[in-house]
Amino acid sequence: MNRRARVSAVGGLIVAAVLSMLSLGSGSALSAAAAAPQTLASIPDVDPREALGSKSAPIVMEVFSDFQCPACKSLYEATNRNLMDNYVNTGKVYLIHRDFPLPMHSHSKEAAQYSRAAAQIGKLEAVADVLFQNQEKWEASGDVDGTVAKVLTPAEMTKVRALVKSGAMEASIAKDQALGNNTYRVSQTPTTIFHANGQTFPYAGVMSWDILKQFLDQLLGGK
Repeated sequence: MNRRARVSAVGGLIVAAVLSMLSLGSGSALSAAAAAPQTLASIPDVDPREALGSKSAPIVMEVFSDFQCPACKSLYEATNRNLMDNYVNTGKVYLIHRDFPLPMHSHSKEAAQYSRAAAQIGKLEAVADVLFQNQEKWEASGDVDGTVAKVLTPAEMTKVRALVKSGAMEASIAKDQALGNNTYRVSQTPTTIFHANGQTFPYAGVMSWDILKQFLDQLLGGK
């Protein structure tokens, strides 16, 4: 067996293992999966400004994420562009960002507030990208505001700062956290919840792009 064939075979085994793990809810400590929502209409508190893609997409992905979490950055860098280009922008995946700032990260809640405020003015992607790409810098300095200002105009920053200062973003973040805690039993970030074919599959941790692609194609093939 040549190297390419071995890689393909190993990839197939990993996908099978992932599918098995997801369907059983094992390895992710998300025992509430069977009771979780299975269609977009049944998923609570979906802010369309925090989501990307077509609402009629056959797959819905909820990603519970913390902007200060290194694993979340790894998932973002490894999969986001390809996921957007090949699945979200082509109508195959409806991607929902869920804020799940962890208490051990001193600046993650502030980052979530700025990201959510930016989403209200249509700048979710730009701000999410700059926060993840500059994670180590603002984690050390605490300068979330200055980091976000790199990709927004002064007028946009005025709106974002006003929204953050108003406290209006707090309730939305709390709803995401409650959904993660009470419905999906999220215990780590990133945690991705896949909804497809009338089923819900939770996965906690970082999945490589190759495996994610194969898994999405498996779900699409099951329709």
